[in-house]
Amino acid sequence: MNDNYQLPSQHYQQHDDEIDLKELFLALWKGKWIIIFSTFVFAVGGVLYALSQPNTYKAEAILASASAGQGGGLSAMASQFGGLASLAGISLGGGGTDDKAMALATLQSRQFLNAFINKYDILVPLMAGEKWHPADDTLIINPELYSTEQQQWIREVEPGKSPQPTDWEAYKTFKTMLAISEAKDTGLVNLSITHLSPTIAKQWVDWLVIDLNAWVKNNSLSDTRRNISYLEEQIDKTNIADMQSVFYQLIEEQTKKLMLAEVQDEFAFKIIDPAVVPEEKAGPKRALICVLAVLLGGMLGTAIVLIRFAFTKKD
Repeated sequence: MNDNYQLPSQHYQQHDDEIDLKELFLALWKGKWIIIFSTFVFAVGGVLYALSQPNTYKAEAILASASAGQGGGLSAMASQFGGLASLAGISLGGGGTDDKAMALATLQSRQFLNAFINKYDILVPLMAGEKWHPADDTLIINPELYSTEQQQWIREVEPGKSPQPTDWEAYKTFKTMLAISEAKDTGLVNLSITHLSPTIAKQWVDWLVIDLNAWVKNNSLSDTRRNISYLEEQIDKTNIADMQSVFYQLIEEQTKKLMLAEVQDEFAFKIIDPAVVPEEKAGPKRALICVLAVLLGGMLGTAIVLIRFAFTKKD
């Protein structure tokens, strides 16, 4: 009896579902016309789309917080009388960074932007602008959205809705044009508007800065007058001489704040570099659009060839 047991020889054969790079390359080579055709179609479509997009222009201004340059003014007053004011139930403001954050939040709020749009009546150039005509510096209005002859909106909307854009639509559209960035090292704020018309973009930036300063100033004046009225009421309610003295000091400081605010036009932000009419377009990035279209076309053609190869191999 033979004690030696020999294992049966095992032959490892290559599975059919393994990828052969040579077969894959040959499949791509055979389908090269599909890839070329797909790339060509997407390239032509990308070029046509890029050329159909109107130019946009960005106007920007550099701003600095007005409270940052007040030094020992309101900030010192706030630190000196802040504790007493808190006991009295009022706020002196002058928080520097907090004031700037509040102003920037106001600039992006729906209430402020809708009031801005309605004040300057810019709904038509905002929502119906089609392209800018540089020869006479005019904005061409889309006739399918707004009739300049009838002075009314004619855009197609769902039944029951008004052709005129709502405040919410105007706000969302304006937000896409508005950009705000803050430099972490210097604290300077970059405010920009991107629009079809460079003149309109510059004008809107100027108006935004003016209206924001006026908005924050009016709110601050209202708060200060309310604080003074409240302190005067507290003086009448108390007979303690020391408390009356404290209230008089607070009224004096609030009156100083009121006087400073009334004569200050750049209340929230000071303009470091004003906006100018841009001479170079900001978009669209036509070269990038064409490159992306070519890449998408090539990838789509390659995917079609590979899918056909996979199903053919499986069969």
